[in-house]
This record gives sequence, C-alpha cells and structure tokens, in this order.
Amino acid sequence: MSKDRKERQILATSGGLEMTERGWFEWRFGALLKYALELSGTTSTPRICFLNTASGDDDIVLRALYGAASHEDVFATDLQLFNMPNVADMRAHLLAQDVVWVGGGSVANLLALWRLHGLDELMREAWEAGVVLSGVSAGSLCWHVGGTTDSFGPELRPVTNGLALLPYGNGVHYDSEEQRRPLLHKLVAEGTLPLSFATDDGVGLHYVGTVLVEALSETAGKAAYRVEQDGAGGAVESRIEPRLLAG
Repeated sequence: MSKDRKERQILATSGGLEMTERGWFEWRFGALLKYALELSGTTSTPRICFLNTASGDDDIVLRALYGAASHEDVFATDLQLFNMPNVADMRAHLLAQDVVWVGGGSVANLLALWRLHGLDELMREAWEAGVVLSGVSAGSLCWHVGGTTDSFGPELRPVTNGLALLPYGNGVHYDSEEQRRPLLHKLVAEGTLPLSFATDDGVGLHYVGTVLVEALSETAGKAAYRVEQDGAGGAVESRIEPRLLAG
C-alpha cells in the first residue's frame, strides 16, 4: 500500500463488474472497478479485499469475484462474516488494502452485521487512512446516509442508517428499476433523505473527502443525477454527464 496516500476516496457505483457470455458464473472487472484500482495510487500490485456481506457471503459470488481477479494484476482477498469472521484481525486486514470492494444484495442486512462486528468504525478508519472504498448497489448505498432498497421486499423502501461517511442520499440502478427514481424524489422532497446523488447502471460517483468530484461511466449514454428539494415541497433532478472510461 502506498505510504504517502492521504486522500479519503469513495467510488460508489451501479456497475464495476461485467458478465461474460457464460453468464452469472463468470465475471470480469469492468472499467469502474479498474478505475478504483487506479485511484489507489499504488505503484505495486494493488491489494483488493472483497466483502459480500450483502449476499450472505455467497460462495458462488465469491468464486466469480476471484475468477475475475485472476485476469488482473491484483492481490485479492476477502472478508467474510459468516459463520464467523474469516480473518483474525479485521482492522489490520482492512488497513493493509488498497481497495475495498463491497458487493450487492441486502444493504439493511449488511449494515446490521457490520455494526454488530464493528466494521462500521473499521471502514471509517480505513477510509481516513486512504484505502479506496468502493462497491456496487448495496456497496454504494452503504457509504451514504441512505437511499432506496429492496432489502425488505419487492416494494422498495427507504434505508436511512447508512454509514454516512458521505452526507448525502444515494440512488442506484436508477435507469433499470422503475421504483427507484420516484421513491428517491419523494424521500428527498419530504426530508427523509438529504441532497442525493444517483447512478444509472454502469455509472459511478467519485468522492474525494465528502465532495463529489466526478461521475464516471463504463457505458455510453448513461448518467448520474443530483436530486434536491425544490423549495416548494417537491424535488428537482439535475443530470450529471459522466466521463466515459475506456473499457
């Protein structure tokens, strides 16, 4: 890990992994995940840790991630919580990483288990130490105040107890799941969520400290969005054009 890295960085995405023609069982790193590795600034082989708490540490997901990592110049590890933590010292393990990648699934379950095991504080410490925090879907929502989630069932509901490293709400899968946009607008309008940023599938948000510095996309034609109160009891959405990353 680069010893002179001091910036606190988060890359919160609705993408980052690509399925091959073999489908669910075979993935490759997408442009967003590769960019997270670049952001680490390491001059040696990047160390990346996968956390799949949101999917219950599913073995199939983990094998697919390691398979994707095998095609990249990275040193990959994982941190599991089921049935017990798989590393003796979670703090040391996280602080030794260049990038932490958090997968999708139930963000509500993720947050509950992370707090139970003290990972909420460890993630803050890793962030402050310069480890790039990244992820997709639940792995995007978790860094924010909250957002919209299917953690409780097919009808989306708000989650408002995110780690709040970033003082914003978050919307994921904004263009592919029809409940996401209207619910985020409603939550921002009524003040349940603060100013929020959302991503279409294939788009990520790069924060330095707590400032959104850039939106990035691995797919042409996609966008990010800023959603805020309009001063009249509603919400207004502004499109943020992302920079298209090379594949």
